Amino acid sequence: MRAHLSRWSLLFAVLPLLAACGSSEEDKPAAASSALTVTLVPVKPQSLARSVTVSGPVSAYEEMQLGVELSGQRVTSLDVDVGQSVRKGQILLQLDHRTLDSDLAQAEASMLQAQAGLDLAQAKQERGAKLADGQLISVSDLDELRAARTQAEAQRATARAARDAARLQRDFAELRAPADGIISKRLVQPGQVVSAGSELLRLIRDGRLEWRAELPEEQLSEIAVGNTVALSYAGREIEGRVRAITPGVDAQTRTGTVYADLPEPGPLKPGTYVEGRVVTGDGQGLMVPATSVVQRDGHSYVFTMKGKDVVERRRVRTGQALQGQVEIVEGLKAGDQVIGDGAGFLGDGDRVRVVPAGKGGIAG
Repeated sequence: MRAHLSRWSLLFAVLPLLAACGSSEEDKPAAASSALTVTLVPVKPQSLARSVTVSGPVSAYEEMQLGVELSGQRVTSLDVDVGQSVRKGQILLQLDHRTLDSDLAQAEASMLQAQAGLDLAQAKQERGAKLADGQLISVSDLDELRAARTQAEAQRATARAARDAARLQRDFAELRAPADGIISKRLVQPGQVVSAGSELLRLIRDGRLEWRAELPEEQLSEIAVGNTVALSYAGREIEGRVRAITPGVDAQTRTGTVYADLPEPGPLKPGTYVEGRVVTGDGQGLMVPATSVVQRDGHSYVFTMKGKDVVERRRVRTGQALQGQVEIVEGLKAGDQVIGDGAGFLGDGDRVRVVPAGKGGIAG
């Protein structure tokens, strides 16, 4: 009986030990399953078009401020409106020119009178010359006839100048387009009394637009005249070309301006602020999937393997993005491997389980 009790006591003592050993073996798969499943992708060099992305306004290449040269005259006719295309020499507006017409008519009459006086003086001189040849008049009489003709010529010149001035004043009563273009602004109404030199209309010469962008000096040095510019607006890509670059940079902002012609601006209007990509040339870049790059604390990071199953966070400097790929400018080298999908769920020192590409995930 005593031996039987001893065997049962030994059995009860061994069972907890067996249970403990069994539970530790079951915990191992649970711990292993808590690691994230990830895949590795290589850092590969790739050809890409180098570009600089910057935003800037669309402006008129040349915007002309138009006004009249007469003061105190009333606008009697306004023949254009904003957005209208005009041709060189087309009348845009007219001022009240009744007084100017009267002055011009008087000047033309004075011109006719002076011309008639000159014709008479010339005829008298010609007759006097014939009489002088026959010694029928004295030489002094002939000199007086010549002087009268010279005086008549001076009077005609004065009358002609007065007529030309009256014509010019009359022309000033009509504001004509100095070039082909588009009316971009109107600051006058019919019936308004205007003054000389005040802006009445604004004209975009030839309807030509350009895109202007301010760039820091380090980016400005990468751009050259002739580079292609792509502007994205209203679902369209509008192409331009760099026409000019400021020769220097602003001493305070350390920026310079790029001017790009827009031969076919499409829906773009002056004042529109758009982002543009200036293509600076072809080159090579180290590329990784965009999913491998995470943003934290205002910096870019990727995750690489540290040992067999532990990840390490590494700070990088990125460049341009292209078709789901991101350029790594600093922090990695060709051939390095980084975590692909699921990088956003990782922290420095996390344990992971690496699987071949195409079989991975972020399951825990």
